[in-house]
Amino acid sequence: MTHNRRDMLGLGAAAIAASAIPAAAQEAKPRYGLIGQMLSQPGKRDELVGYLRDATGAMPGCLSYIIALDSENPDAIWITEVWDSRENHAASLKLPAVQAAIAKARPIIAGFGQRFETVPVAGV
Repeated sequence: MTHNRRDMLGLGAAAIAASAIPAAAQEAKPRYGLIGQMLSQPGKRDELVGYLRDATGAMPGCLSYIIALDSENPDAIWITEVWDSRENHAASLKLPAVQAAIAKARPIIAGFGQRFETVPVAGV
């Protein structure tokens, strides 16, 4: 079985996200992880990153939220998230700051690429 570069990047991002979990938390209930690619309208990637960065302050249950630039696509970003539960991830989408960021970002989001749900199990 062969994997393309994007698959390997996704797996690498999952490993990095898992490493953000404190050792004591690893023995607790399963975590929820999400790795997704978001595409901006041409030339709008930095603006999109800014909106997302502004919304990632206080999100209860969020253990890690990483926004990374795609090195091959100038209009793409990768978002890697680790949450203490799927429920807290879902609840975060209703937070006022997140809702505001979604409203600002929606006009410049061109679409979504790959998306992976994960169960982080190890990390530091």
